Formats: sequence, C-alpha cells, structure tokens
Amino acid sequence: MTTHILIRSLDRGAAIFLIALAAIAVLVPMLNLALPQSSALHLPTYLVALFGKYACYALLALAIDLIWGFCGILSLGHGAFFALGGYAMGMYLMRQIGTRGVYADPILPDFMVFLNWKELPVYWYGFQHFAYAALMVVLVPGVLAFVFGWFAFRSRVTGVYLSIITQALTFALMLGFFRNNFGFGGNNGLTDFKDLLGFNVQAEVTRAALFSISCGALMLGFLVCRAIVTSKFGKVLIAIRDAEARTRFLGYRVESYKLLVFTLSAGMAGIAGALYVPQVGIINPSEFAPGNSIEAVIWVAVGGRGTLTGAVVGAVLVNYAKTFFTSGPLAPYWLFMLGGLFIAVTLLLPRGIVGTLRHWTALRRARASAAAEDGVTSPLPAE
Repeated sequence: MTTHILIRSLDRGAAIFLIALAAIAVLVPMLNLALPQSSALHLPTYLVALFGKYACYALLALAIDLIWGFCGILSLGHGAFFALGGYAMGMYLMRQIGTRGVYADPILPDFMVFLNWKELPVYWYGFQHFAYAALMVVLVPGVLAFVFGWFAFRSRVTGVYLSIITQALTFALMLGFFRNNFGFGGNNGLTDFKDLLGFNVQAEVTRAALFSISCGALMLGFLVCRAIVTSKFGKVLIAIRDAEARTRFLGYRVESYKLLVFTLSAGMAGIAGALYVPQVGIINPSEFAPGNSIEAVIWVAVGGRGTLTGAVVGAVLVNYAKTFFTSGPLAPYWLFMLGGLFIAVTLLLPRGIVGTLRHWTALRRARASAAAEDGVTSPLPAE
C-alpha cells in the first residue's frame, strides 16, 4: 500500500530525477573504486566525500522546502536540527574510539579526560549502540521541533516573528554547546573518529558507501515529500500557505497540520546531519550558527521553493560555487557574492531556477495548445 502511494505520487520529471540520483549513487563509487588512479576517469576519494556532503545538504534543503515551499513556514533555525542529528551520530562515533584515543580511556572520550571528568554523563549512555544512536538522530530533533512548534503554532506565531524565534533557538543552542561543561566537546566539538559499524571511516570503501547511503536517503526523502505534497494532506498544507485564516475557518486544525510537517522536517534534517558527520570527520557548535540556517534557505530560494527538485538543485549549485570560490583569491568575498546571488534571484528569478524553467515550459505548452485550438476551430476562408 505504501509503495503504491509513493509510486503514484511520481510524475515524469520526478521519475527522471530519481533515476538520475540512482545513477549518480552507483556511478560515483564505481569511478572511485573500480578505476585505477592513473585513469583519467578516476574520481579521488576527497571528491566522493565532498559530493556526499552535497547530498546531505540537499536533504536538508528538501526538509526546508517541505515546510517553506508548501506550508509557508520560513524556518531560520533548521541548522539546529541538522546539528543535533550530527551530534547524535558524533557521540556514537566517539564511543567507538575506546582505548585508541590519546588518553586510552575505554569509556570517556578524550576531551572528558582532558577536562578531568570522572564519569560519563547520563545522556551519553546508550550511544555505544548504533541502533540507539540512530533513534536519537531522529528523536532528539523531532522532539525539540514538536515542543517548539506546539507552543509557537498554538500561540499562532507566524511570518517573520516565527522566523526570528527559530533563529533565536539555534543561536541559544550554539551558545550552550560552546560551553565545556555541557559535555559535548565545547568549542572543539567531536572529532578524531575511527570506526562506523566496525568499518574505518577513512577507508575509500567506507567513503563510497556513505556517499551511496546519502544519495539513498535523499531519494527516500524526496519520495516521502512527493507523497505528502501530492496527497490530500499536502493540499491542505498548500491551502495553509496561501490562506491560513480561510483554511482555519473551513474547520481544519491548522496548528496540527503545521506541527506534524514541522516535526517531520526536523527529523529529515537530523538524518542529513547524521550522514554529514562521518563524511566530514567533525561536528562542532559552529554548525548551529544562524548563518548556516539562513544559507540553507538561500539554497531553496535559488533552486525554487515549492518544487522539491529545485531545493536539491539549489543546494548542490550554491555549495559547488562556495567550494570553487572559497578556494581561490575570491574567498574573502564569498558572503558578498552569496548575498548578491540571493538578491539577484529574488529580483530576476522569484520562482527560482527550477520554478522559472517550469513556468516557461507551461507558458510554451499553453501557447502551443492555444495555437492548435485556433487552427482547428477557425473557419476556412471561402473560395
């Protein structure tokens, strides 16, 4: 039944998008593992990790597009859910180090030994088990989003006020995680990971597998979002986005719809963060920075909000541009370029890249259809 719903939600463009993602998930590891380094087509391992990071960012952008593009909830704090998922995975990876750490303590991570912690905090219990950590990856961001959304949506906080509150949330978490007595590594965060499910996280095979898993998670997230937005539930979300007061007057419990989709979006962001951490090798409080959440919103705006595929395209394009420009002499000016890109897209392409392409395609089809109808219905001239 669930599979039928997911398949039914796909149109031609969505199917092509998923096929392309599946091909990339297979092709990139093959170019890295199957071809020798002397081959011109060989893909270095660092690029595999970089592309995996892009896939995680794309999943985060997809989560934002679900609530912003289809429900009108502009969250400027989704970086917090991304970082919480990352910390949950980082805690598991830290527990796997054991005696291979600098201080060779079988229980305490190195930073706790350095800070003279005598025992493991209670909230670190269970993270030596992958299943528990995987549950926390979704549960912690989801519970935080549920509690936050419960109070915010029940109080009918909307628009720019909600955006400011979400930004304050991630800023408060950033300040908290910077503290050494929080038990999360302070300013340095969690790093020096060794193993993931017994596999060396630095090995080429592990990197390739993480990339494919990230692409698989992106595909699954896209399918879930498509199933939601094409269902009756999704139609109500669009109604809330376009006319929240009217939707409420029609008898729909608007707050419940917003709370559910906001919590789901936070869980998706947590999964993206969990996949991100073993590929970059570190998680620290800078991931909570409000600027990261704002940048993620820009990805969606550039690609085209309310399109899903646009969120993925925007995340990949903007982050590729960031990688390209920040590795050269233009690095100090990247933030200015990013701001200029956002302003340019807002003024010239308000629908985003994918949204604009869809609009042009629809106009061309409408004109062709109108021309065809005129040719059929117009009477022939008298001889």
